[in-house]
Amino acid sequence: MSTKTKANLTILEHPLVQDKLTQLRDRDTNPEHFRRLVVELSQFLMYEMARNLKTKEVQVTTPLQKTKGRRISERVTLLPIMRAGLAMLEGASKVMTSAAIGHIGIYRDKFVQDTTVEYYFRLPKDVEGQRVVVLDPMLATGETMVAALSRLKERKIGPVSLLTILASKAGLKKVTDAFPDVEVFTLSLESVLDKNGYILPGVGDAGDRIYGTVGLEDL
Repeated sequence: MSTKTKANLTILEHPLVQDKLTQLRDRDTNPEHFRRLVVELSQFLMYEMARNLKTKEVQVTTPLQKTKGRRISERVTLLPIMRAGLAMLEGASKVMTSAAIGHIGIYRDKFVQDTTVEYYFRLPKDVEGQRVVVLDPMLATGETMVAALSRLKERKIGPVSLLTILASKAGLKKVTDAFPDVEVFTLSLESVLDKNGYILPGVGDAGDRIYGTVGLEDL
């Protein structure tokens, strides 16, 4: 079950999804379980996004006879935003096994006037015209995502879909104001950001919880 609450926004409300999201929120969930949940939830998000993919009719021969079926006709590139997006890539690529894969390393530097810093950017050579699926667990302030999408648009890509486990209302507005054609798929639309730009109630720092690391703010 999914609910489309407004244009280009889909919120998944399946009971299995919401159960796993609640486990993800729990501060006592250890990194191994947290990573597994992110992988599983990414599969649900990818499955829902794939409803929009174009297909074509093909002929196939079963062990008994010839018949007609449908195959996905679109080329798709998965693009995780490092590092937290890498866990989502594991889940999304299990669903979309034929997808090409790119990587983008970009982050919000809150120590330098909230600017975004890009340190890595690699896309498949033939990405022009392809659907790109951006993977990032948290859409918080939206600044990193807008910077990433701006880089993508320079490459004349096709439709863009964003898969994110949680999205803040402020972050969603920033992204959709800048790129109204981007489809967003999430599990929950959260109302509040704290003074450090973390989503509330959220799950904490997704990257640190995925990898069991400590951020500079905790040192």
